[in-house]
Amino acid sequence: MILNNKKIAIIGGGPGGLTLARLLQYKGIDVKVYERDLNRDVRSQGATLDLHEQSGLKALKAAYLLNEFKRTYRPGAEKGRVLDKDGNILFDEHEQAPVEIDFDSPNARPEIDRTDLRNLLLNSLAPETVVWNRHFVDMTAAGMQWEIKFKDGTTALADVVIGADGGGSKIRPFVTPIKPSYAGITILQGNVGNANTTAPGIDELLQGGKIYVHHAGKYLHISAKGDGSIDFYVSSRMEETWASRSGIDFSDKVQVIQCFKTMFADWGSLWFELFENVDLPLLVRPQYAIPADQTWEAKSNLTLLGDAAHIMAPSGEGVNLAMLDALELSEYLTDDRFNDTQTAIAAYEASMRKRAAQEAAGSFEMIEWMHGDDAQDRIVAFFKTATA
Repeated sequence: MILNNKKIAIIGGGPGGLTLARLLQYKGIDVKVYERDLNRDVRSQGATLDLHEQSGLKALKAAYLLNEFKRTYRPGAEKGRVLDKDGNILFDEHEQAPVEIDFDSPNARPEIDRTDLRNLLLNSLAPETVVWNRHFVDMTAAGMQWEIKFKDGTTALADVVIGADGGGSKIRPFVTPIKPSYAGITILQGNVGNANTTAPGIDELLQGGKIYVHHAGKYLHISAKGDGSIDFYVSSRMEETWASRSGIDFSDKVQVIQCFKTMFADWGSLWFELFENVDLPLLVRPQYAIPADQTWEAKSNLTLLGDAAHIMAPSGEGVNLAMLDALELSEYLTDDRFNDTQTAIAAYEASMRKRAAQEAAGSFEMIEWMHGDDAQDRIVAFFKTATA
């Protein structure tokens, strides 16, 4: 095996990096994950995720974690309601008869909280596989290895480094000079704790699932989480530098509420249950995307996966693509057909880039219609067709 006696360093402990660690470790590979978070509980992990049969679920099956996933996922969390700007229900998946999920069906979309997925993957790893509080700063060649340098002054040596450190990847520049560009939309994201008391109206409407609202170029997405909180984000077209130019302090409650009053001036008052009770600071996330035709020459000891390789605007596929990248990379790196790591990495990257380019094109199409004047009609039509 080409990874025999080699040390693998994964930079980033998100779903993609942790999935790869599990898959490699299960095959006896020496692997470490270096994560900048202080510990596993230091921050909220965001909204729920739906895993797909040909990607996220496929990776979990290969990692022998599907049974644990079945004990952890949230049945019914995939059900959604389409509402108008005043809170009127236009389409309701909760009216559909309950259907038991077939985990082998290509239509399977079971939901799991990000925190639960992360814990599932963390718990599958050997003790001390993840090294916390390791904020990547730089790395340099050390013979045939990499010497990795972290913010706290520590270093580590690795034979192969894999960048799984997200859209702002610090590993990516070592692989390619190609930079992502602004995708034209910015997301404001927040979490509301104890939703049954802080946002009871929206909590009741959610019914443990999701809410989708499209109006005047804005998209409001709301998810119930298993801990009783609500995650929401607002997506809209705006300039890349809007947040800095606005002068808004997104950790100041008064300024945040005024921002939403301006943005949602013609919306119903119901939504202000979210805006007035959101945990601060509110997250401002300009969205970026890679060029569809990106390419580079494969290296023998360095590669990327997930958003580090192919950041794109939200399409519902992000975590699934990262986990599928992890699965394919683990297979290529442990496949006896390849005589060396560079050949294996080249084969992986060719497949990964092709898949990412196709999905990126879909994400740009999604941006167009989700922020269009007819978005509300289109989302209702989509759900009616899907459930017919």
